[in-house]
Amino acid sequence: MASKQGRPGAVRKMKKGAVKGTGGNGRQALEGRGPTPKAEDRTYHVAGKRKIAQQRLQEAQAKKGGGRPTTAGGQKPRKQKQADDSEIVTGRNSVLEALRAKIPATTLYVATRIEFDDRVKEVLAMATGRGIPILEVMKPELDRLGGFDSVHQGLALKVPPYEYAHPMELLEKTISRAQTPLFVALDGITDPRNLGAIIRSTAAFGGHGIILPQRRSVGLTASAWKTSAGAAARLPVAMAGNLTATIKAFKQQGVFVIGLDGDGDVSLPGLALADRPLLIVVGSEGKGLSRLVTENCDAVVSIPIGADTESLNAGIAASVTLYEISKLRAAAGTR
Repeated sequence: MASKQGRPGAVRKMKKGAVKGTGGNGRQALEGRGPTPKAEDRTYHVAGKRKIAQQRLQEAQAKKGGGRPTTAGGQKPRKQKQADDSEIVTGRNSVLEALRAKIPATTLYVATRIEFDDRVKEVLAMATGRGIPILEVMKPELDRLGGFDSVHQGLALKVPPYEYAHPMELLEKTISRAQTPLFVALDGITDPRNLGAIIRSTAAFGGHGIILPQRRSVGLTASAWKTSAGAAARLPVAMAGNLTATIKAFKQQGVFVIGLDGDGDVSLPGLALADRPLLIVVGSEGKGLSRLVTENCDAVVSIPIGADTESLNAGIAASVTLYEISKLRAAAGTR
């Protein structure tokens, strides 16, 4: 039988035998190089060169004993900007009284072409003597500093945030001077103009201080400064963390507490407690005195008025009460 011939040109491959291993010599190449390093850890990378340069800079600054720290990116750390809590006192009387009381001020703003009078001359003299920077500005700038509907009269004074006193410290100071305490506390009053009016009346009728609750109450803002016509520079204002607790503490020191309310059971004229140590609590126009404050008052006093439909706002009610108490104390010879 004839042998079978393959196709022309075809190559018949022989089966290859077993190949010997390398004995583990190529194992490391098979495992790979591991994870890729970070850019800043690669010395040939731009980020790595920047990191090395930054480290050298920090070492040089440390050797010199100074230098501001920098971040890894080579930029100086930014200082967080804080809000400016300063107040702007406007008006000639308010600015003059604030300077007379030596309240720390940072800047005095004076309108260009201001009309000089004795108050302006004294303000400029005191500001110059105390080294307070004086800036001459245009009227629109003063309008912006003073705020909406502000009457600056060409003068504005920038003062730091008000530093409130402690209520008990004011009471102890008054007693140490052998004076009969007369304080006014505000319960829920949020209008700064009412606060300014009450401060002005309290100072005018021999009061020794104002007490504000820490919550739900107006603070001593620039508007209150303006309304007080400078009296806030002479009369201390205290901040109470809890008004009810402060009232109880005053009562423990022998102070009588009276609250003002239109439905009070005690009439103001001829008030029997007028010559005693007093804390007058004034409530808001809408809600009046709070329940806890009313419960801790020794008496709730009402001011008689001609018409049942009329009512007095907080500032006027406090003024009338302080005037009556001042008159009764003068008649009794109470200091």
